[in-house]
Amino acid sequence: MTFDSEQAKPVAPPRVSRRSALIRVVAVLAVGGVLVGALWAWLVPGVQVVVALTRDGDRVRGYVGEDADHLFLAATLMVGLLAILALTSATAVWRWREHRGPEMVGALSIGLLLAAGAATGVGAGLASLRFDTVDVASAPVTPENRVHYVTEAPGVFFGHSPWQIAATIVLPAGIAALAYAIGALSTTRDDLGAWPSVSEIRYVVPVTGPAPTTDAVPPGGPSEPSR
Repeated sequence: MTFDSEQAKPVAPPRVSRRSALIRVVAVLAVGGVLVGALWAWLVPGVQVVVALTRDGDRVRGYVGEDADHLFLAATLMVGLLAILALTSATAVWRWREHRGPEMVGALSIGLLLAAGAATGVGAGLASLRFDTVDVASAPVTPENRVHYVTEAPGVFFGHSPWQIAATIVLPAGIAALAYAIGALSTTRDDLGAWPSVSEIRYVVPVTGPAPTTDAVPPGGPSEPSR
């Protein structure tokens, strides 16, 4: 997070309205999520699976070697890419000084929720096109050829439970909100240096003692009338 070192300087009026700025943040983050999903599908390694026919005629499946570790690696890669997007976007939005405030935090959170959903959806779709799909029931295994190898696409989540899926979707928004809060805590101004600037309130110390009267004698004694 890069903090503003010129908080005391006044801010010029923004070129775009607040509503337009919020919409732009949400839209850019949603597009960023699509790009993250495409990058994940290109980087993620496949998982080699073997389908075998037992002597009893049952079909079983298993992972070859240490390819089962790729399932954890793929989900970790997705979380890491989304975390990078969250920190980068939080820094960029904080640098947009004119529109700082709670509304921008809301737009940042909504945009990252959409980005995480787009990244996982696009990533899973492109990975399924890149790799094969394991169908144990229709695998070409016979008594003469009892083993069939196939490379399947790893999952984008650590598991299939709703809590695991929700944690991956919500995590980028939480990271960005925390980074934005750190920037807000480092600012000494109540308005975060945004526009319009809040004028500083100056406190006047009350004067103690009796109030002056109109017939008070000036220092040096009463003045003589002019002749």
